[in-house]
Amino acid sequence: MLKGKTAAITGASTGIGKAIALNMAENGANIAIIYIGDKDPAINVKKQAEGFGVKAEIYECDVSDYEISKTTCEKITADFGSVNILVNNAGIVRDNLLLRMSESDFDSVISVNLKGVFNMTKHFSRSLIRAESGRIINIASVSGIMGNPGQANYSAAKAGVIGFTKTTAKELAGKNVTSNAIAPGFIETDMTANLPQTVKDNANNIIPLKRMGTTEEIANVAVFLASDMSSYITGEVIKVDGGMCM
Repeated sequence: MLKGKTAAITGASTGIGKAIALNMAENGANIAIIYIGDKDPAINVKKQAEGFGVKAEIYECDVSDYEISKTTCEKITADFGSVNILVNNAGIVRDNLLLRMSESDFDSVISVNLKGVFNMTKHFSRSLIRAESGRIINIASVSGIMGNPGQANYSAAKAGVIGFTKTTAKELAGKNVTSNAIAPGFIETDMTANLPQTVKDNANNIIPLKRMGTTEEIANVAVFLASDMSSYITGEVIKVDGGMCM
């Protein structure tokens, strides 16, 4: 489905990013694994991706840093020749009620979750245009659609990602580049695994399908959006939330 294409995926060493990277590799795409922090999980994803017979490389990058992002994007483009698919998945949380939220917690979430999307998309835009059928896939959140107490920073960033997605869709459509967002709901990741059981139970109670989603279910949508099957879809926000945000 993605044979011969190259996908650059931020936050690709764990969670949703890892699932997307491995699903795309299984479908034939070469993978640029972009991570920050612990290198071992990224190496593990690289080995698993290579098991599907594709090229995979790892790149440490702080996506919130404009110049570091630029250098990383240039290195990836040089290593792979071109980038056809960009998945902006990297994100952090610094949850707290507005009255208790620090300026640094607000700024750091905006910097990674929103500015990081701008940085990587801008620096890869020329390669995506040259690909003649480029795909931008941004991982947003239902929090960016309906808000969520304790997440003023995260919700604002993800709402910004949605606006950014629609704008880039309009700007790049003439170059046959599509831009879409996926808005996950409660997904089983290391992040949600640490939530108190009462929080998980309450979440399941408000989800019509009565369960959390899996990273693979997000990855399946990402692969669809990266493939030719979605060639006439752009500027969309696809919720993958079990019906929580209708």
